[in-house]
Amino acid sequence: MQMANSQEADMCGQCQMNWVQECGNTFNANILWDDFMFTNEPDHIKAILATEFPNYVKGKKFQSGMQSLLGTGVFNSDGDMWKFHRSMTRPFFTRDRITEFDNFDRHSDLMITAMKDRLRSGIAVDLQDALHRFTLDSASEFLLGTDVQSLADPLPYPSLTSSTSSSASFDYSTVTSKAGAFARAFADAQFFSAYRNMRGWAWPLAEIFHNNTKAPMEVVSAFIDPVLERAIERRNATAGPPTGDEKINEVAEDETLLDHLVKLTTDRTVLKDEILNILIAGRDTTAATLTFTFYLLARHPEVMVRLRQEVLECVGPSGRPTYDMVRDMKYLRAVINETLRLFPAVPFDIRESVNETIWASSDPTQKPVYIPANTKVIYSALMTHRRTDLWGPDALEFDPDRFLDDRVRKYLTPKPYIFVPFNAGPRICLGQQFAYNEMSFVLIRLLQSFTSVALDTQSQPPDTVPPPSWAGAPGRKSIEKFWPQSHLTMYSKGGLWVKMEEAVQS
Repeated sequence: MQMANSQEADMCGQCQMNWVQECGNTFNANILWDDFMFTNEPDHIKAILATEFPNYVKGKKFQSGMQSLLGTGVFNSDGDMWKFHRSMTRPFFTRDRITEFDNFDRHSDLMITAMKDRLRSGIAVDLQDALHRFTLDSASEFLLGTDVQSLADPLPYPSLTSSTSSSASFDYSTVTSKAGAFARAFADAQFFSAYRNMRGWAWPLAEIFHNNTKAPMEVVSAFIDPVLERAIERRNATAGPPTGDEKINEVAEDETLLDHLVKLTTDRTVLKDEILNILIAGRDTTAATLTFTFYLLARHPEVMVRLRQEVLECVGPSGRPTYDMVRDMKYLRAVINETLRLFPAVPFDIRESVNETIWASSDPTQKPVYIPANTKVIYSALMTHRRTDLWGPDALEFDPDRFLDDRVRKYLTPKPYIFVPFNAGPRICLGQQFAYNEMSFVLIRLLQSFTSVALDTQSQPPDTVPPPSWAGAPGRKSIEKFWPQSHLTMYSKGGLWVKMEEAVQS
């Protein structure tokens, strides 16, 4: 249970980092009588994700833990079901659709207005909370045609007692707004689902008297189900039920993802599973990366100054970013990539081997690694991205220029699988370019609005401030000023409380 306990008591990945220091970058571990292979080797990751893709599946044990939340959606299925879900969703993420920025513009304006109002009163803002609201509202409108409107709720005030963590006994009726209840329940369902996989095969024993996902998923369903029904009713009223002759690749210009899906099926379970899968991807990963970007900008004001200068030169102090502008902003993309390198939104992922296989050792003097059939394989973008032998002696430092200078040709070009923030191979993230565009747009808007950002540790809940015991620890642990943790995705424990200096518009 060391790994499960470490999730709460230590920073994300610390337990695994300790194992790597002791055992090397690829090792076998027996956890609760279950066999696991851990690897941070890019060649092994390439085999898992690409060259030997059919031999590595999500597997029934992983799927059982995630079933309550993800069902048989694209992130929790294998084989024909996975192909079916991916084929339904892929046509929606076309270039024309992902370069339409109106949605981002509306919701970023709402977020920035709320932030300015709070900051003008001298009170810090939880930037992580604001960004999660932004991505939830923009993703729900983009995917469902229904805005959750979480940005309409007041931003939280600092709590100087303790952090708010997921609790199986939480009463969602105490949340005054529907949007707030949905957002809290959605986050809780992800936490409990991820924790099941930390417990391995023994997770049902921990929930023998109480299904931890039941209450939050009831709240999630109460919001999602009526949205699905309205979409099905619209479909049936205009074109009738699906006949099976619909062309899966045809997506109308004004369609949401849900509008597209109901053309292909009216199976409520299939629709709900896919929508929740994509909503998690569209909300949490983007919000996490934006949060970590501003954490790093707060720690490196010289990068903030340089990035803001690029924004002002390319877009101006108040202009609206376009796709072409975003594409031409090389330093902006480098800052995002460097954030994804140090803090990948999904730090660990898991597969299960179908047949026995062999991994070549990275050390030619060592024997190959034997992988039996039905072995759970965990690979880590987090630890691969931070290896000094793969990225250079400064791999633990935040330096966006590594994505612009000769280090690209030296390290990344020869071994592209040292950088896998969006996965790779057949399961590569469908929304990768959408995410880059959204993150770029929001960063530009925030940098137009604010000239500086500073961490406000006095507003951080006391139990989420890195303890003195972290000082002198190896890796980045000794220098972090926030507490990175993860469920399905990484986040900052207790939020990321900041104060920002508002730009003066001439």
